[in-house]
Amino acid sequence: MIDGTVAIVGRPNVGKSTVFNRMLQERVSIVEDTPGVTRDRIYGDCQWLSKTYRLIDTGGIQIEDVPFQKEINAQVEIAIEEADVIIFLTDGRSGLTGDDEYISRLLRKSKKPVILAVNKIDDISKIDDIYEYYQLGIGDPIAISGVHGIGIGDLLDKVVELMPEKQIDEYEGKIRFAVIGRPNVGKSSLTNAFLKQDRVIVSDIEGTTRDAIDTAFNANGKDYVVIDTAGIRKRGKIYENVEKYSVLRAKSAIERSDLALVLLDGSTGIIEQDKHVAGLAHEAKKGVIIVYNKWDLVDKDDKTMSNITKEIRKQFVYLDYAPIAFVSAKQAKRIDTLLPLIDQVYENLNRHIRTNILNEVILDAQLANPAKPHNGKKLKIYYASQVSTAPCTIVLFVNDPELMHFSYERYIENSLREAFDFTGVPIQIICRKKPEK
Repeated sequence: MIDGTVAIVGRPNVGKSTVFNRMLQERVSIVEDTPGVTRDRIYGDCQWLSKTYRLIDTGGIQIEDVPFQKEINAQVEIAIEEADVIIFLTDGRSGLTGDDEYISRLLRKSKKPVILAVNKIDDISKIDDIYEYYQLGIGDPIAISGVHGIGIGDLLDKVVELMPEKQIDEYEGKIRFAVIGRPNVGKSSLTNAFLKQDRVIVSDIEGTTRDAIDTAFNANGKDYVVIDTAGIRKRGKIYENVEKYSVLRAKSAIERSDLALVLLDGSTGIIEQDKHVAGLAHEAKKGVIIVYNKWDLVDKDDKTMSNITKEIRKQFVYLDYAPIAFVSAKQAKRIDTLLPLIDQVYENLNRHIRTNILNEVILDAQLANPAKPHNGKKLKIYYASQVSTAPCTIVLFVNDPELMHFSYERYIENSLREAFDFTGVPIQIICRKKPEK
């Protein structure tokens, strides 16, 4: 569970991407000496002490009007708005600049907690280089070196200290589902169809809904929370690429949901961005329902639904467990097919299999189709245990985890799906070596 969001901001070439990679302990951002290389916000998840947070790397802010600067500044503004804590990164080697002072004024207006970090302090002889940064009025600067890892622990400690406390979950016990998809596929229309009111503004303009909106409602005696994620719209002109600025909100909405409704646009068909959005829910191991919207706009005969279903299965192979629904959100047609599906997927998410029954299924699967030998060794599954729900996580205790081929793991998963109803639910299989007696 993500505890908060941290944005790294600063002028170009102060080492934001290097510090970002150091905090993630992996190379994700492009690192290059040319100012302005990082134009887009890049995300990663970090863990330090008791907190897990999302880290945003941003392009450099500067006053000078250079190519893409307006676009970069717009992206940084969105990152600042999303952040719970901001790391203001400066360059101790080049010293304080007018751009630093401009950024400090921008950050003070944000009213967000700001940590001032002075980068490129590579040894103790350069520690005096940090003192001029006190005049920014942001607080005590922390001396760091992204390249050498100096001071990163102190920086992370400060991030954890300033991270806000988790809010009380007012929707505890309710079935929560996120409505996700690329812009203009009908997410707000579907939300309104569930709520039977115009709770969310519906428009043909991409990015009309600025925030992910959580709305509780009751239907058929059950409590639900629908999370509309129809994108972000910043004041004034949108500079950011639509796919990039929708990702963070979609991720956030998916994290606090039990399952996701992945909307496809029947009037345009499937495009590459649909796969990217659906992949977010799959990677988060949430329940998934694929919703083919704008069904009223599709020219159809008695084979259309079957043909489209085959195409969806072909394009979304990794979501072969997800049920498919065909609806017209704007006309509120076939919406009544969705809540029973949501109930079914939610029940399956929380399904727990008794250990003795689980092991019977695993044993039968091995007898019906034993694993093939690999390098003279043969996989043996001794016993299995379900260790968690939502998602269903099965631990297989084996003679050697390296002998589990992905195709045999897939066979075991399919055997579980044949024996139990896991419609709409990912199954996570973990192999562990059987403990020695």
